[in-house]
Amino acid sequence: MKNYSKIKLKKGDLVRVTVGKDKGKQAKIERVFPKESRVLILGINQYKRHRKPQGEGRPGEILILDRPVPAANVVLVCPKCKQSTRIGYRFDAGKKIRVCRKCDADVD
Repeated sequence: MKNYSKIKLKKGDLVRVTVGKDKGKQAKIERVFPKESRVLILGINQYKRHRKPQGEGRPGEILILDRPVPAANVVLVCPKCKQSTRIGYRFDAGKKIRVCRKCDADVD
């Protein structure tokens, strides 16, 4: 069984890319792949795929696809202080709540 690190990011979180060709861009997470430790973000890490014509019915085309990015290459943007931050946890009435490490505000 493969060990993988726990991803603290969730679908819908606003993140900033820290590494690569899209460095500095901000967008929301569309999907999380915890086993691969990757996240899919619309408009980030886009590649072109050239598709051949398929007989008479479909002409050839160029598709623009988004590929998942390693979760280590993005950082959460706090909704309150608007800064890049790490995520901490706090227990409140038996519930685990994600917290901004810089301003101590709830992320969820």
